[in-house]
Amino acid sequence: MITRSTLLHLRIPFSIFLMPVFCFAASQSAHLTWQMYVIVFVILHIFVYPASNGFNSFYDKDEGSIGGLKNPPKVNKDLLTTSLIFDIIGLFFSFVFVNWQFALLVFIYGMMSKAYSHPSIRLKKYAIGGWLTVGIFQGACTYLMCMLAFEKDFLTASNNIYNGFEIFFQERHLFAAAIISILLLGSYPMTQIYQHGEDAKRGDKTISLLLGIRGTFIFTILFFGLATAGFYFYFSIYQDEFYFWLFQAFLAPVLLYFVYWTIISWKNPAQANFQRTMLLNVLSSLSMIAYFTMITLIK
Repeated sequence: MITRSTLLHLRIPFSIFLMPVFCFAASQSAHLTWQMYVIVFVILHIFVYPASNGFNSFYDKDEGSIGGLKNPPKVNKDLLTTSLIFDIIGLFFSFVFVNWQFALLVFIYGMMSKAYSHPSIRLKKYAIGGWLTVGIFQGACTYLMCMLAFEKDFLTASNNIYNGFEIFFQERHLFAAAIISILLLGSYPMTQIYQHGEDAKRGDKTISLLLGIRGTFIFTILFFGLATAGFYFYFSIYQDEFYFWLFQAFLAPVLLYFVYWTIISWKNPAQANFQRTMLLNVLSSLSMIAYFTMITLIK
């Protein structure tokens, strides 16, 4: 039986913050079926991401606020076992309901998330290494992984030398994967901005800790600018420029809040706190989920 502490540390609702990557991939798939949409959603957001959250919490043993939990309870020893069971279930479902290629990518993702947290490697304690790990694997890798699943029947039917991994050699999807990673590389430091004290105490020199509060805001602005330019060229080349401007309309509340938060945090660093970080996460995630879901429904 899963204890309340373990269930909270799995942070299943927190998976909504990673859902925009999944939704972006769904919106760009030419052969999406709703059956596969549900299967991949369940595998990633109910099993794979919570397994990663639980594994991370087990080794961090945070006493302060973490993503999705303002006051995390004390970690129980069954959390590690539960997170590994969730990993196994995710892998099993990936192999049975999708294919071995998707299962392989889920396995690689799981191993990298463990390398990020486990004390023997702990990429999290390296500012650049941890930052790149999250940006690449939660961004580009997840996008390509989802796209491979959504397009699996078409890829299998093509029966060519890439053996189901054609997505990794298609310019359009590599472009999209790069943009979504740039977006995550910009947004991830913002999720660490209120944890400087906790991270420093553990010896984790995160990218946000390295940059400082003001530096984190500036860094995020620069990467968001790069991602925005990337989306402009992507939509202009592969769909229509109209989709880019519609995307900006959906993101307008996020931009307004971010500008406001930047201003008040520069005046008072205490404003770079858990509550404001979570509000930014909620606004940005829901805005992107709504936009990409709309594109998926109307395409």
